[in-house]
Amino acid sequence: QVQLVESGAGLVQAGGSLRLSCAASGRTISSYAMGWFRQAPGKEREFVAGISRGGGSTYYADSVKGRFTISRDNAKNTVYLQMNSLKPEDTAVYHCAAKYGTGWSEVVTQYDYWGQGTQVTVSS
Repeated sequence: QVQLVESGAGLVQAGGSLRLSCAASGRTISSYAMGWFRQAPGKEREFVAGISRGGGSTYYADSVKGRFTISRDNAKNTVYLQMNSLKPEDTAVYHCAAKYGTGWSEVVTQYDYWGQGTQVTVSS
């Protein structure tokens, strides 16, 4: 079992930045690809960013490309999401997720473990 706990929630103005963290416990995340997803009220959970097991490969949704950066520190069992140039449409609950194996995925159902989420609110 892998337990994931997100932190870094906040209320920021448009154009601001936030850094989310996802701390894992129970098992080392070095065996897992990791992803960040988000869910806005009334909408489905959507893929934001993914990173391979070793950190050498990353991928972003078009809506965040160039603004968000996913990274990981396997020694600290933690994954990060640096969010810059935030927009009101980025407002959502952000979840991290772990997928056993090398490669990330955009598909929600392919992830094995999920965190409870952390709220990001961007005001205009």
